[in-house]
Amino acid sequence: MLSEKPYLLHASIGYQLSKTARLQERGFETELKSLGLTRISWCILLAVHTESLRNPSAIADFVGIDRTATSRALTKMARDGLVERNEEQSDGRRASVQATKLGRTRLEKATQSARKNAAHFEAKLSGMEQESLRSLLLKLQYGEGSPLPNL
Repeated sequence: MLSEKPYLLHASIGYQLSKTARLQERGFETELKSLGLTRISWCILLAVHTESLRNPSAIADFVGIDRTATSRALTKMARDGLVERNEEQSDGRRASVQATKLGRTRLEKATQSARKNAAHFEAKLSGMEQESLRSLLLKLQYGEGSPLPNL
């Protein structure tokens, strides 16, 4: 009987991707939490304010999460005063979303933290390495199906 090679955890691309993602997220998520935001709420604010997306479905597509997660996040964000949801039809089926002044202020602070965090990790790579890594990550993501339930 042939035995399979042992699984070498530290040689695994998946393990290294996951570990690097957690390291990159750690400092930024602490900053987001201090602003009363999550990664999802920050991404939604970027979609709404920076990208001018108003429709929850378009926001979900931009962020890369499913519509249910987007709806839950928008409900909490509206409750927290970060966004306003306006119904465009009398039956409430179509909502238009916009960032409030509080949402825009927190987005600005969070984006400063995101830039600082990104600069920390990008400084470890040359410009060419950054482009190669970005390209390889997109290649790994290609064709992997439906949006994620969360980030």
